[in-house]
Parts: sequence; C-alpha cells; structure tokens
Amino acid sequence: MGMSAGGTLVILLAVLGANLPFVNQRLFGIVAIKRAVKPLWLRLIELVVAYFVVGALGYLIESGIGNVFSQGWEFYAVTASLFAVFAFPGFVYRYLWRHRPAAAA
Repeated sequence: MGMSAGGTLVILLAVLGANLPFVNQRLFGIVAIKRAVKPLWLRLIELVVAYFVVGALGYLIESGIGNVFSQGWEFYAVTASLFAVFAFPGFVYRYLWRHRPAAAA
C-alpha cells in the first residue's frame, strides 16, 4: 500500500469511526443495550475508544509503509481535535436534526 492510499484509508476510517457512536443505538455498533436510547456519555466513551482504535490502525498502516515517526503531544492534540470535527455530522444528525415521527397508516 502506498503512502497516498494509506493516508486516505486512515482518514476514511477516522470519519467512519467518529460517526459510528451517533448513528446507531448499539454499543460499539455490535452489542445491544437495554435502554431505548443510548445516553450521550456512553457515546462520548465510544468516541474516545474509536479514536484510539483508529490511531492504532494508523500506526499499523504507517509501520507497513516504512519507518514510524515519533510524535509529540501536539500531534495528539491536533488529531483528537480533528476526530471531534469528523464526529460533528453524526452529532448534528442525532441531537440537532429534527426527526419527524413516522406516519400512521
């Protein structure tokens, strides 16, 4: 896998991982929960876990391409902020978008 394809793959994984907590009612998209609606604090925990999973996948992709570069705290601050920006469409869909009730037949 080339550098361009690897970078594109990591960005796509970040967008999908950041929006996953907001577009479903399951825990990590797999485990059904007993509540009808998943609370915000649980979605935020999922978001943090997804950040680390995507970061680990990015590390594996980078190590497969070549040398892995060491990163400082600035890198993690920027990537966490970017991950939060990627999650904004899912947040808008879940909490700010007006959902119409289903029409009665």
